[in-house]
Amino acid sequence: MLVKTYSAAVNGLDVTTVTVEVNIVPGVMYRMTGLGDMAVREGRDRIASAVQFNGYKFPHGDITINLAPADLRKEGSSFDLPLAIGILAASGAITSDVLNQFMMVGELGLDGKLQPIKGALPIAIKARKEKLRGLIVPKQNEREAAVVNNLEVYGMENILDVIKLLTGASVFEPTIVDTRREFYEQQYKYDLDFADVRGQENVKRALEVAAAGGHNLIMVGPPGSGKSMMAKRLPSILPPLSLAESLETTQIHSVAGKLRRGTSLISQRPFRSPHHTISEVALVGGGTNPQPGEISLAHNGVLFADELPEFNKQTLEVLRQPLEDHKITISRSKYTVEFPCSFMFIASMNPCPCGYYNDPTHKCCCTPGQIQRYMNKISGPLLDRIDIQCEISPVPFKDISKAAPGEASATIRQRVIKARDIQAERYRTHKGIHCNAQMTERMIHQYAEPDNTGMDLLRMAMERFSLSARAYSRILKVARTIADLDGSERVEVQHISEAIGYRNLDRGDWAERRMY
Repeated sequence: MLVKTYSAAVNGLDVTTVTVEVNIVPGVMYRMTGLGDMAVREGRDRIASAVQFNGYKFPHGDITINLAPADLRKEGSSFDLPLAIGILAASGAITSDVLNQFMMVGELGLDGKLQPIKGALPIAIKARKEKLRGLIVPKQNEREAAVVNNLEVYGMENILDVIKLLTGASVFEPTIVDTRREFYEQQYKYDLDFADVRGQENVKRALEVAAAGGHNLIMVGPPGSGKSMMAKRLPSILPPLSLAESLETTQIHSVAGKLRRGTSLISQRPFRSPHHTISEVALVGGGTNPQPGEISLAHNGVLFADELPEFNKQTLEVLRQPLEDHKITISRSKYTVEFPCSFMFIASMNPCPCGYYNDPTHKCCCTPGQIQRYMNKISGPLLDRIDIQCEISPVPFKDISKAAPGEASATIRQRVIKARDIQAERYRTHKGIHCNAQMTERMIHQYAEPDNTGMDLLRMAMERFSLSARAYSRILKVARTIADLDGSERVEVQHISEAIGYRNLDRGDWAERRMY
């Protein structure tokens, strides 16, 4: 008897519907076709144990299974459930008229319990697109999949419940999630707040400018000056995620298996802080089974690289293209996948090997040559993609003890949202441009060209500080953002002046300046 059930294969963020065909005739063989990997093939033993534990017999016969399309590689253990149901239906152990109305995914334990799988959300989106009635998933994945409307999602504990649902022996209610209510409830619940940061007003201002224009930023300062502390608070001043951004971000985390149990939608911008020993594949994604890397997990959020010079130089260089294109294409001999990776890149570093260059409380013991070699660990092309370069010095104890609580994140966030709204209106006719950091050279001349006074100041600064040519467009982009924060139509001289102050590392004499 030939029976068909439906499942899905996830490749990157793309989902393909897989038809699981099971045919049983008299005989003793077990065959599987359709390029299933070892995890799929091992499913036979899990299925046999699960059905016997729940009072059914594993059929004796010539069992032929095909996973169509047969030329698409199938990976993972999520095919256990549709295979088990297909085998039971083909042997006549169960009878159901609704097998063709459901998509099923789930790994089986030896006792028949369903274990969670990766990629439940994109699978649910695919099931709705195929106009199927419903989706059966493990209980742990039900809230994630139930985000998709116009689709019945059933979260099941074990295979026995699935059989009862399909045969009509019991009635189960589909999972319903009030997506919008839950999403908007969690949007502004941040554990970290800029009110906790005392002093460092210049760095807070730099972070506000970076958030308002979507600029990449690097903080340079001695140990203990608060670089990591402030970077971790950056998501709290960024504009909230839209529902479309949240759905896209949740899909990436779902495919990577990074969603917490019981999570429906990610409501806050992600913050990823990989260790400096990270490999290239872990950073950009890939592997035998293509998985999103840290840059994709930071999509619509922040990627924070603490102690930037400690990262492998070759690993850092792979960031060049994603920072420009906002997507990463991973091409291997057997597959090509594309992941989105539109993120703000925030980095921190010590100014020298000993860490105390320009620190008024400690004397630096490094030579200018050592400092220069340390700085050279970060290549020019990568530094070129960082708009704001901010020096930071530690706050003395007497100032920490006297200082009042800083400005709250909610207040800063309102100014950032207002500036982003101005940019959204300005670039509404430019496809793919949402903020000042994404401006092209032509758009810089159109929207960020200063008056004669501002241009004279910029020319003088470039000559006096030996600023490189690449600093020119970066200064104008940042100046445009500062003008938006001020609500100014044009880029004024004071905006140019502040933007010049954010290009410290471009100065030709950076390693020769000493402060004792």
